[in-house]
Amino acid sequence: MNKDDFYYLGKIIKTYGNKGHVMVTLDVDDPTDYLNIESVFLDLQGERIPFFIEELELKHNKRAVIRFQDVVSIEDADIYAGLEMYLPVSQLPPLKGDQFYFHEVKGYRVFDLNHGDIGILEDVLELPHQSLFQVRFGEKEILIPVVDEVIVDVDRENKLLKIEAPVGLLEIYL
Repeated sequence: MNKDDFYYLGKIIKTYGNKGHVMVTLDVDDPTDYLNIESVFLDLQGERIPFFIEELELKHNKRAVIRFQDVVSIEDADIYAGLEMYLPVSQLPPLKGDQFYFHEVKGYRVFDLNHGDIGILEDVLELPHQSLFQVRFGEKEILIPVVDEVIVDVDRENKLLKIEAPVGLLEIYL
């Protein structure tokens, strides 16, 4: 598996207790979707290494306490503090309707209800305050905010993303 086959799940923040548990933050919409995962991949020196989960208990604010197999002391657990956790993309929970994962819509054709075909979605830029669709229209780059009010339909079968851009936005680019 290469790194594109994984998605970011969260990060180990610190040890928890003295029996090898770690406190993690989960970068997910619904932590309960992950209650039954059997393993995660930790990023160790640029390599994704599987770690099997013995216990997982959800806490508040998208945090959880995890004990990994063969990690039985605070000293063992402390080695992993600060590491990022990943899961294979194949384990993403399925989405319905107009919901989508950012990696999934890359390469989709983007169709605006008022302007028609505006190009191919090259990337989704995840900025601190706002994510943006990066759309390629010929030699031009168009940036469109990723917000529910803009997204009209996600047609997975035809790889088509229908939007209704805010009034005046596309005129700046076109």
